[in-house]
Amino acid sequence: MDLGIAGKTALVCGASKGLGYGCAEALVREGVNVVIVARGAEALEAAAAKLAAAATGSPAPFVKHVAADITTEAGRAAVFALGHDFDIVVTNAGGPPPGDFRNWDREAWIKAVDANMLTPIELIKATVDGMAKRGFGRIVNITSSSVKSPIDILGLSNGARSGLTGFVAGVARTPIAAQGVTINNLLPGSFDTDRLKGTMAGAAQKSGQDFDTVWEARKKNIPAKRFGTPAEFGAICAFLCSVQAGYMTGQNVLADGGAYPGTY
Repeated sequence: MDLGIAGKTALVCGASKGLGYGCAEALVREGVNVVIVARGAEALEAAAAKLAAAATGSPAPFVKHVAADITTEAGRAAVFALGHDFDIVVTNAGGPPPGDFRNWDREAWIKAVDANMLTPIELIKATVDGMAKRGFGRIVNITSSSVKSPIDILGLSNGARSGLTGFVAGVARTPIAAQGVTINNLLPGSFDTDRLKGTMAGAAQKSGQDFDTVWEARKKNIPAKRFGTPAEFGAICAFLCSVQAGYMTGQNVLADGGAYPGTY
């Protein structure tokens, strides 16, 4: 299927590895010009080289990278020094650490909200009006399955990402919806990433079990009996950015191998 987005330009955050990289790769393969951002310069450069190698077509899409912390004003300024005219924005920031809510002080909560709620809002604010003026825009926020099914040790993530979800539910339904701009949230369940490994390590420590036991038990509890891959997550993201998805906005798209037990 031709997604109709070749030649568009995307900003993909947290794209040096994991789900962010999977999204960037899927977009590049669709002919989208991509600007990727992450904090680690070395890993980001390696990711950019891989993406450039995957770029095909004539002309091939460009791949640019900015080593910056997108959750800071300085980091966002470094990205927007390249321009504000992004047709696609994929927001993504590393989730807050797991733990017991009794141990989280105000600073921990502010950091979580700043990274996982306020930063996406700032990126939306900086790009959405230009998208509306041009008549096309796609914003995809990578959040978490914990928005629908909270995970007790991820309380910081549960709270901050739920705040973003509420904000998007409102802004996606403003007049920008009639101007070709969609805003959706993509909720990953258990994907084989460093983030999942870190969460499982925390669960293993809390339960007193070894890592492999917790890892395999988590896998068995998923109806698909496996973890997802960044590539298949990226494919879903690319579809949400497509012209075919223009009638989908304000939605929470769950990708979890069937783990969520609810009907709705």
